[in-house]
Amino acid sequence: MPWWWGSDHMEESESSVVEAGAPAPGSPTIELGLKRLSFAYQGLLEIPYDIILEQRDTLEVLDLSYNLLDDPALLVELEKLSTLILDCNNYTAHVKFPYMPSLTTLWINKNKISNLPIIVEEIRCKFPNIKILSMMNNEAAPSYFNGGSLTQYIDYRQYVISQIPSLEVLDDTEVQEKERELARKTYRMQRIREGSKKRKELHH
Repeated sequence: MPWWWGSDHMEESESSVVEAGAPAPGSPTIELGLKRLSFAYQGLLEIPYDIILEQRDTLEVLDLSYNLLDDPALLVELEKLSTLILDCNNYTAHVKFPYMPSLTTLWINKNKISNLPIIVEEIRCKFPNIKILSMMNNEAAPSYFNGGSLTQYIDYRQYVISQIPSLEVLDDTEVQEKERELARKTYRMQRIREGSKKRKELHH
């Protein structure tokens, strides 16, 4: 169970949380009505949709971390899902997420994401109510942990925050209002400069 679920979740009935592997033939099925489900550390090549979608009416937290996954398309049927954990898989910047307005938390740390604008646009469009996003240890998210400089880290944060205004936490750090305003101004000025450059090119 991830540490950030905290003691308040630990106090809930044990039936609300299941850490599951793919069931063997003839084994009992997982009970219905679960709010949290984990398939972490299973070495999965595909998401076990048959089991997960049985919980579509109640599932709020899904942990698929530490597998070999790269396609989350059918998760669109989980209309109550608020937290999706995809750490340590094979997702790239070109992943195609389903449209999920219920999702507010996405962890996609330590994957194979190398193009920041593409992944940020995908997240912005598919998760319109996202508040918590963590992309640490991806090439597109430079930081101390993967050899990025402080300047690269600041630029990365400003870009993501400017493109996803609903964010309250990026990686392990809360988004401060001053940081949000600076990001907005920085990338507004950049768009103005780019627009001016394009107009000059059209007149030459």
